[in-house]
Amino acid sequence: MNKYIKILLFLIIFSGLLTGGYFFILNQINTPVSGQFKEQSFVIEKGESLKEISEHLEKEGLINQDYWFKFYVLGKGWAGRLQAGEYTLSPSMSILEIAENLAEGKTISDISITIPEGFTLKQIDSRLTQVGLIDKGGLLNFNQKEFLILNSQFSISNLEGFLFPDTYKFRKDNSLEEIIRKILNNFDKKLSEDLRAEIQKQRKNIFEIITLASIVQNEALTNEEMPVIAGVFSNRLTIGLPLQSDATINYITGKNLRQPSIKDTEVNSLYNTYLHKGLPPGPISNPGLDAIKAAIYPQKTDYFYFLHPLNGPTVFSKTLKEHNSNKAKYLP
Repeated sequence: MNKYIKILLFLIIFSGLLTGGYFFILNQINTPVSGQFKEQSFVIEKGESLKEISEHLEKEGLINQDYWFKFYVLGKGWAGRLQAGEYTLSPSMSILEIAENLAEGKTISDISITIPEGFTLKQIDSRLTQVGLIDKGGLLNFNQKEFLILNSQFSISNLEGFLFPDTYKFRKDNSLEEIIRKILNNFDKKLSEDLRAEIQKQRKNIFEIITLASIVQNEALTNEEMPVIAGVFSNRLTIGLPLQSDATINYITGKNLRQPSIKDTEVNSLYNTYLHKGLPPGPISNPGLDAIKAAIYPQKTDYFYFLHPLNGPTVFSKTLKEHNSNKAKYLP
């Protein structure tokens, strides 16, 4: 037989073997153990290896051979991505589907929680407690300073202001440190390089911006008026007028009043911006991105005053005389 024919035959046979092998592997990965839909719980403990998970899947009858699960996961580069937690799986799922579920952490024990814009540390503690993620007071009594020194790039000693408002998913077994780290990482992502560059350009620091943003967040009735309110506060800071923010008074008293009483505005606290000029010692809430942007890019305005009527939109004034007139007109 001509040697070229032999080579050709070899290539044909080899190609056939490769093709057959390819489809055999695809069959192993894509074909479920059973066509019967029957859900069952499957738990991955923290620290379990790919080998242990594969063997456990085979033992539970969710896959035929642990080898093919390991083969697929290693081929995808997911060995380090399989997440601990409780899952709902079925023998009617293929290796591909099971691997994707485990790599994406689609657990049934996920707890979804929303932190609204303007929530304080105390309110976040209460919400985490309500869903069973922490014991009451766990966040408030947490050693924030030590944690932040080790885990935050910002020069801060308190979490207030830096727990970014958003919707989060946590596992029931997440530690408080893991919860805080996830929220802080989100803050880090949301504060873009452009925003950081603008803060630096203005020769300010992130702590100052977040402190102002937290006040703007709790003073503004709408996102649209945030830049104007930030502009008012910027004007007052520039000429040395006290901010006289009612939101800072509410932070001290724990009340939620549109118009604090005169007695409340006289309370002795460094957070009392009626008594003390400049920004308070730190943020009074955890502001959203709109408030942060407003603090970075305040609207240029001639306003130095504003008030909140009990029923109606915010009213702005340029002079004290105009402001007093508006108080007589809009406030009881």
